[in-house]
Amino acid sequence: MIIVMQKGASARQIANVTARVEQSGRQVHLSEGEERTIIGVVGDGRPLDRTQFEMMDGVEKIVPILSPYKLASRDFRPQDTLVKLNGMKAGGEQIIVMAGPCAVENREQLLTTAHAVKAAGATVLRGGAFKPRSSPYSFQGLGLEGLKLLAEARKETGLLVVTEVISPETVPLVSSYVDILQVGARNMQNFALLHAVGEAQKPVLLKRGMMSTMEELLMSAEYILSHGNDRVILCERGIRTFEPYTRNTLDINAVPMLKQLTHLPVFVDPSHGTGKWSLVGPVARAAIAAGADGLEIEVHPDPEQALSDGAQSLKPERFARLMEELRAVAAAVGRTL
Repeated sequence: MIIVMQKGASARQIANVTARVEQSGRQVHLSEGEERTIIGVVGDGRPLDRTQFEMMDGVEKIVPILSPYKLASRDFRPQDTLVKLNGMKAGGEQIIVMAGPCAVENREQLLTTAHAVKAAGATVLRGGAFKPRSSPYSFQGLGLEGLKLLAEARKETGLLVVTEVISPETVPLVSSYVDILQVGARNMQNFALLHAVGEAQKPVLLKRGMMSTMEELLMSAEYILSHGNDRVILCERGIRTFEPYTRNTLDINAVPMLKQLTHLPVFVDPSHGTGKWSLVGPVARAAIAAGADGLEIEVHPDPEQALSDGAQSLKPERFARLMEELRAVAAAVGRTL
C-alpha cells in the first residue's frame, strides 16, 4: 500500500509515519513530489492495520496497490521518473539514443563507431564486452579488454557507455568501467543478478525477456527498485512468436502500455526487435511516435564482417540518415533528439 501525506506535511510527521512502518517489519520507499510525499510500504505480505496510520498527523489517505509490482507502479509514483545520466535525463523531453556495435571486437572498430555515432547525434555508446550467446562456439566477447576499450572510447568522445553485465560476480568490475549496466533479455529473471545491479546504485537498462510478459518485466524491475535504486530504464526488444520473417516480434503495444502502468522510462531496441537492418529505421520511427523515451541501435563500420549480429547492424552513414528522420518524428510528437 501507499501512504499519501498531506500537502505541506512536516518532516517530523513524515519521519513518525516512516518509523511506524519500519516497526511493523516493512520497508519504506519515499517518493517526494512537488506538493506531496508518498510513502510506499513493501515487504511482509500480511495485512497491515490501516487505521493506525490514517489517524496519524499529516496523513491524508491510504491507497492499496493491487498490482504485484509496487514500487514500479504509477500508483506509487504518478509522475514520470527521470533517470539522470550525467547531465541528461531519460524519461523527459529529450529522447536518448544509444548506438554502437553489438560486440566490442577491437580498438579500431570501436573508436571508429564511437566517433561516427557521436557525430550523428547519439549520446550513449553501446558495446558488449561480455556476450552471452546461444551457441558456446560463438564469439563471447573480449571481457576485461573490452571494458578497457569502452572506457577509452568514452574518454576520447565524451559519450556515456552502456554494456551488458551477465553475472552477479562481475557487477563491481563492470560498474567501475561503464556508466549504465545493461541486463539482457536472457538474464531478465536472473534474480541474483537483479539484486546485484540494484545494490550497485548505477543506472540500469533492463531488457524484456524474449518470452516474458510486461508484468514479468515490471516484477524484475521491482527487484532492482527494492534496493533503493530507482535509476531503472525498461527496454522493449521484441518477443518470440510464431512469425519466422523477423528475428523477434517488436511489441510496439508495450511502449504506450508500459507508460500507463509504470513511471519508469521506456526504451526500444529495434535492432534485436527485427533482426534485419532494413527494418530498423521504420521500427525506430514507430517507437518514437508511440512514445518511447529512447532507442538502442546497433551500428558497425563493416556489418558483413561483424563477429555478432551483423545482419541487424546499420552502417554509420545509414545511422546518420536515420537520426535525421528521427529528429523529424520527435519534433512531431513534441520531443527533442
